[in-house]
Amino acid sequence: MPVKNRFADLQDEITKWRRHLHENPELMYEVHKTAGFVEERLKEFGLTDITTGIGRTGVVAVIEGKTNTSGRVIGLRADMDALPITEASGVDYASKTPGVMHACGHDGHTSILLGAAKYLSETRNFDGKVVLIFQPAEEGGAGGKAMCDDGLMERWGIQEVYGLHNMPGLPVGQFAIRPGALLASSDEFEITVTGKGGHAAAPHDAIDTTLVASQIVVSLHSIVSRNVNPVKRVVLTVGTFETDSTASNVIAHTARLQGTVRTLDTEYRQQAEGWVRQIAENVAAAYGAEAKVEWSPGYPVTINTEEETGYAVEAARVVSADVVDNTDPIMPSEDFAYMLEERPGAYMFLGNGDTAMCHHPAYVFDDNAIPLGCSWFAELVERRMPAA
Repeated sequence: MPVKNRFADLQDEITKWRRHLHENPELMYEVHKTAGFVEERLKEFGLTDITTGIGRTGVVAVIEGKTNTSGRVIGLRADMDALPITEASGVDYASKTPGVMHACGHDGHTSILLGAAKYLSETRNFDGKVVLIFQPAEEGGAGGKAMCDDGLMERWGIQEVYGLHNMPGLPVGQFAIRPGALLASSDEFEITVTGKGGHAAAPHDAIDTTLVASQIVVSLHSIVSRNVNPVKRVVLTVGTFETDSTASNVIAHTARLQGTVRTLDTEYRQQAEGWVRQIAENVAAAYGAEAKVEWSPGYPVTINTEEETGYAVEAARVVSADVVDNTDPIMPSEDFAYMLEERPGAYMFLGNGDTAMCHHPAYVFDDNAIPLGCSWFAELVERRMPAA
């Protein structure tokens, strides 16, 4: 694979960074040590334009090219946070923090961007500015939104933004991407059904919320089968079901459901809340019960812009002969979507080989992917901002 020679030389060093981060995972916005490690490396590279505390604990740094006649500014993003999972990978550099591990490869993403930063700071063989974005709280905390809310795009004048994510199941050496929707939105709901508790032997004197909530669960699944165009993608899942009954001979007074709706279509995302409310409230009313729906908007659809996806593909094809430019979209969500809502850009998948999937306790990031990811970032910069 034609990775840049410098990254082949740097692979051992970058791998050491990655494994250090893996041993010391941090959650959500509490990535203080990780952010400090990133800042130390950036200073070692000779960078001085470094800002911390963006999006609470994010780090932003600027690398200027040999010239800046183009006026172009490109953002490169990596996420830093880990997951509340007990590691079962068996590696000798496993997490030292009980109940926390890098089960999604963010340690790899951070190290890849640091490797690219080292190379770009050494060579500066481009005309413009690179803005390095090290983001906290991708795993459910919307750290990407927090950084954008702190003025990330405006303060640093970012015109385009790019990121990558490792992908178990794709061979190491393969890049995969598509224009348009790549990852789904993810919104959550909670439905509380209130009826009338009673004795199991006298259901006619009660309003059985277990029955009502069960009917709501069944009816909710008609949204995907009957409200959604069958060629579109929407996933609805009810993940929890609990009642206030503590005995087999008690009819519950209340029942509570929690679930999620994911879609690749922004129009369906906007309609989903109304569909869930309508079904829950009307089904409950039909049984004489009441349903209260709480809707929690989550990450938007991750939508790659077409032109920037083309640039990402061109850079990937310089690095690897194995590039899929119209991969199937997937239904997990990603808060890089917030950055793509503010600026054109693209999100790339990087093969991680035949490993456990992300968010699995036995997941392992493949360090052989490091030179490929670094090369892609660097090639993207040098192709989009060729030296004057």
